[in-house]
Amino acid sequence: MSRQQGNRGKKKSTNKPTGERKGKSFSRQHSQSKKKAVPKKPSNPDEIRLNKYIANSGICSRREADENIAIGLITVNGKVITEMGYKVKRDDEVRFDGQRITPEKKVYVLLNKPKGFATTTSETKGRTVMDLVANATNANIKPIGRLGRNSTGLLLFTNDDSVVKKFVNSKTGVARLFHIELDKNLKYEDFKSIQEGFKIQGKEVSVEEISFIEGASKKEVGLKIKNTGNTIIRTIFEHFKYDLVKIDCVAIAHLTKKDVPRGHWKHLTTQEVNTLQML
Repeated sequence: MSRQQGNRGKKKSTNKPTGERKGKSFSRQHSQSKKKAVPKKPSNPDEIRLNKYIANSGICSRREADENIAIGLITVNGKVITEMGYKVKRDDEVRFDGQRITPEKKVYVLLNKPKGFATTTSETKGRTVMDLVANATNANIKPIGRLGRNSTGLLLFTNDDSVVKKFVNSKTGVARLFHIELDKNLKYEDFKSIQEGFKIQGKEVSVEEISFIEGASKKEVGLKIKNTGNTIIRTIFEHFKYDLVKIDCVAIAHLTKKDVPRGHWKHLTTQEVNTLQML
């Protein structure tokens, strides 16, 4: 045997066996396949990172949002959150330094409500006003105040908390004008009592205005109030022994039914929104 042939033999003897190389290679591949097989936790489309939620609201950047979270300026549903990466749902109540925020654009929708729809956001109450405005926006709007299921007329929806506060403020409020039909003619003395204010169980009850409808019978009156519900209307007339036949909200502050047929809605114009915010 030649020296060269011998050297070749030595080189072959120092190489690792083919089976061992394959074994290690298979082991690595098997390990990697195990890692890939671990399923990722599915993301919830209804949840959003808290810092992104804050940034989308226009308050600050995501980095600044993290800083504000860290120092305890953010609450979610009344609880201070300092955890980085915390996720919230779209309908959670998020507050920045006490002020509620939302990542949505402010939306204002005016509905001319027909009979047979409950004023609620609950899905267990049958047909609701939310069904009527379902295609108006993807924003989380809610009705301001209430109209009974068989009441009709204007109802305002928004996700703007500052506007909602204007309506529910007990001292100022926002006036709504109703067309009321009673089961019998309204007596003049009762008309005067409602106009001047009266007490029910020791509590003062007052309205902004009351008037007879021109060209109609004495069964029909216009009533302007600042209360957000229509329970007060029923309370007033039941106190004087009248039954309500019809309740129709014909105006909310400067907003009227013009261009809003029964059962339809519209987005407020920029001018209408500006006037509403200045009330």
